[in-house]
Amino acid sequence: MFSNLHEVRNEVRNAGRYLGQALRLMVGVPDYETYVAHMRATHPDRAVMTYEEFFRERQDARYGGGAGKCC
Repeated sequence: MFSNLHEVRNEVRNAGRYLGQALRLMVGVPDYETYVAHMRATHPDRAVMTYEEFFRERQDARYGGGAGKCC
């Protein structure tokens, strides 16, 4: 019985995690934890951006920041 309850808790926790990630993506908030996991797994030789660097890079990519910005 306890292992079944443990499995249910894990499923609910995972569902909540995926729901939170989906909601953040819908409103355009980047997922830093996913980025860090990806960088460590796929590009271990590269430096991982800080949260602030990551957030700024994602904002610039989404809203066209940088050179040629009119406002």
